[in-house]
Amino acid sequence: MLVCWLRRSLPALCLLLLTLLPLPWLGLAPLPARAALTTNSYDGNIYSLYAGNGSLVPPRSTLEQAMAAGRPVVIVYYLDDASASKRYAPVVSELQRLWGNAVELMPLATDSLQNRPDNGPTDPAHYWSGLVPQVVVLDGTGTVRLNADGPVELNRINAAISASTGLPLPQGDGQETTVSFNELNSEVVSR
Repeated sequence: MLVCWLRRSLPALCLLLLTLLPLPWLGLAPLPARAALTTNSYDGNIYSLYAGNGSLVPPRSTLEQAMAAGRPVVIVYYLDDASASKRYAPVVSELQRLWGNAVELMPLATDSLQNRPDNGPTDPAHYWSGLVPQVVVLDGTGTVRLNADGPVELNRINAAISASTGLPLPQGDGQETTVSFNELNSEVVSR
């Protein structure tokens, strides 16, 4: 009777022991997660990892929809695996905090833009220079107010947005005020 019980239960007991015991002696111990701000490695969504704001991606609307509605647009071209984009992510999060209701903020990964034709001014590929990060500010008529490569200063972007919207510059000298890092942002949307 004991032999029958062991024959039926042994596989389940072995599986249970393998899942409960750490197995560093077999080389099967899990590796620690490594996210690196200064390397060109893929770590996941850079806005949730490095800016504490995963609500930025995907954008609320397309460039074509925003332009048809006559809304000012801020496009930020980035790559999740580029260290320059990772370091710039908090600036984009700050732009959402300062201007989120006044402009369409569109962080766009450039993976889908590479090696494809430009389909005109309502296509994000039309404005992309091939570098990341890149910031493009368009006013409500589609006029380019700012097109700059690299880590563009927040004050420079704020000035272009202010000119595009007619709204005054934000208080606090336009300096970044985000101090928390890796916080959880969640939005409840009712329909």
